[in-house]
Amino acid sequence: MAEEAKLDKTDAGLAAATDGWFVVNARENRWYHAEGRAALCDLEGDTPFPQLGINISVLEPGQSLGLYHWEADQEDFLVLSGEALLIVEEQERPLRQWDFVHCPPRTNHIIVGAGSGPCVVLAVGARVDSVDNDDWGGYPVSETAARHGVSVERETSKPDEAYAGWTRRAPTRYRDGWLP
Repeated sequence: MAEEAKLDKTDAGLAAATDGWFVVNARENRWYHAEGRAALCDLEGDTPFPQLGINISVLEPGQSLGLYHWEADQEDFLVLSGEALLIVEEQERPLRQWDFVHCPPRTNHIIVGAGSGPCVVLAVGARVDSVDNDDWGGYPVSETAARHGVSVERETSKPDEAYAGWTRRAPTRYRDGWLP
């Protein structure tokens, strides 16, 4: 029988501290944020799920989920509210509420907030080939992504190198207005 996970009450909200099943409200969960960056609700807590990653991001217009990249495993996204721009394989596609994006393994992509208000995106990614693997993915140079400020200047597979100029998100409590 599966055990219930222990949820720690941190200054930034609840976080799963052990493996097991749990229920947590996103508004009570621990979030991560930095000025100028999207707010991130990491639903996994301190014990990363072995089979998939899952989070909720709140993007203001012009903010992105991260940098244009590809991963060895599939990633999927569902726009829960607002508008965004998908940059995929050097193409731009507008996204709106309830649009679903499927990126098979090795698909170059990123999502950028658009419209006049926040966009909420649920992101889910498999963890079959990317965990403990040097070939997890990478950050290619992209002319299209560069127009939106979300491309690396030099191709790399090292996240620390790719995000060297970005402010690191810090744990924070949910802020009213992030979720509809």
